[in-house]
Amino acid sequence: MSALEPRAPEKTDPLTPTPPADGVMGPAYRTLSFGIISVVFLIAFEATAVGTAMPVAARELEGIGLYAFAFSAYFTTSLFGMVLSGQWADRQGPLRPLAVGIGAFAAGLVCSGTAGAMWVFVLGRAVQGFGGGLVIVALYVVVSRAYPERLRPAIMAAFAAGWVVPSIVGPLASGTVTEHLGWRWVFLGIPVLVVVPLLVALPAIRRTASGPVDPDAPPAAFDRRRIRLAFGISLGAGLLQYAAQDIRWLSLLPGIAGAALLVPAVLGLLPRGTYLARRGLPSVVLLRGVAAGSFIAAESFVPLMLVTQRGLSPTMAGFSLAAGGLTWAGGSWVQSKGRMAPYRERLMVGGMVLVALAIAAAPTVLIESVPVWTLALGWAVGCLGMGLVMGSASVLLLKLSAPEEAGANSAALQISDALANVVLLAAGGAAFAALGGGAVGAGHTLSEGAGASHPAAFVVVFLPMACVALVGAWVATRLEPAKA
Repeated sequence: MSALEPRAPEKTDPLTPTPPADGVMGPAYRTLSFGIISVVFLIAFEATAVGTAMPVAARELEGIGLYAFAFSAYFTTSLFGMVLSGQWADRQGPLRPLAVGIGAFAAGLVCSGTAGAMWVFVLGRAVQGFGGGLVIVALYVVVSRAYPERLRPAIMAAFAAGWVVPSIVGPLASGTVTEHLGWRWVFLGIPVLVVVPLLVALPAIRRTASGPVDPDAPPAAFDRRRIRLAFGISLGAGLLQYAAQDIRWLSLLPGIAGAALLVPAVLGLLPRGTYLARRGLPSVVLLRGVAAGSFIAAESFVPLMLVTQRGLSPTMAGFSLAAGGLTWAGGSWVQSKGRMAPYRERLMVGGMVLVALAIAAAPTVLIESVPVWTLALGWAVGCLGMGLVMGSASVLLLKLSAPEEAGANSAALQISDALANVVLLAAGGAAFAALGGGAVGAGHTLSEGAGASHPAAFVVVFLPMACVALVGAWVATRLEPAKA
C-alpha cells in the first residue's frame, strides 16, 4: 500500500458497535491518553521554563559566547533522534524509543543542571535534544497504532491543550525558582515530572502499541542510508546555525559546508516531491514546515520588539503572548470535531491566512500611536490559525500513512518542522542584523525600557515571514492526494 494513498475506512462489527462516549478519555483509552499527554506536558514545561533560566546559567558559567549553542545543540541532536526513532518504532514498536527518549531527556537536564562549565551545559542540552527527538516521533506512532482514525483529531487536540498551562505558568515559575533558589533547580526539578509518564504511559503502550506491525514477519534491518542522512542533516543544520550567528566572510565556509550536507540529506529523508508541493503526503509535510517555520521565526522577535521599541518589561512582553496558548488549543479543538472532517482543507487554508495576517500586523506596534494590546490580540488570532493547521496536519499525515510507514513519515513531519525553524530563523536573524538589529537596546538594560530604535530591522523579519505563511495557504490547497 502506498503512503500516498488514503487508508481504507475502519471496519466495525455491526454486532458490537463502538459506544459514542468511548472517546480518548473513555475507559478503553483513559490510562494511555493520560500517560502520553503527561509526556507532552513534560516537554512543553521544559520548553517554556528552561528558556527563562538559560541567560542566568550562561552568565554564571561564563559562557555567554556559547549561549546560542545551548539552543542549536538541542536542535541538531533532536533531528538525528527523530530519524532514528522513526526507524526504531516502525521495526520494533514505539515503546523502546519512547522509554529511551524520556530517559535521555531527563539525563540531559541533570547534566545541564549540575554543569560546572558551559561546554558541559551544552553537552547536556545535546543529550536532551536527542531524547526529545526520540520521544516526539514515538508519540505519533503510538497515536497511529493505539487510536482509531475517528479519535486521532481529539488526541492531537489534547496534545495542544497540554501546552496551555506550561505556556502560561512555565516562565513565571522558572523566573521565581531562578530568583529564589537558583537556575540549577529549574533543570534539576523538571526530571521529577518524568516519573508520571514512566509509571503511566509505558505500561499502557506495552498493552496497546508495542512490537512490530506484523509480529509474524521477519524483523527488518535498520536502513543505514537513512541513518547516514540523519547524521548529515544534523551536522549540516549545526553548521548553518553557526554561520548565521557569526556574519563574517569566513562564515561562508561553514555555511556552504552545511548546505552541502543538508540539501541531499533533506531530499533523502522527506517524501519525494515535498519541495515541489506534490499533492498528498508531500504537501502535508511541506505545510508543517512552512507553518511552523514562519510563525516561530516571527514570534521569536516579538518580545524583543516590545522590550526595546515600546519599553515593556520582559515579563509583560512575555505575557502579551500568553493568550496564544489558549487560542492555539481552541483551534486544535475545532479541527478535532468530527463534523469538521469534510472541511479540513478549508480550515487549513483559513488557518494559514490568519497566521499571515497576524505576522504582517505585528510590526504596526512600532508606530507609537498603536496600542500594544493590539499585538496581543492579533497574535492570539494567529495562534488560532496555527491550532487549526498543526493539528490537522498531524491527522492527515497518519491518515495517508500505511501502518508500517507511520514512524518514518512522522519523522519526516517533525524534520520539516524543525528544519524550517532553523532555516527561517537563520534568515530572519541575518536580515535583522544587517539592518542594525545588533544595536537594538545598546546601552540599556532590560529594565531601563526602550533602547535604540531600529524599526526597519523588525519589519524586514515580519513581512517576509508573512509572505511565507501566504505560500503555506496555497500549499494547503494541495493536501488531498491526486485522483487516479
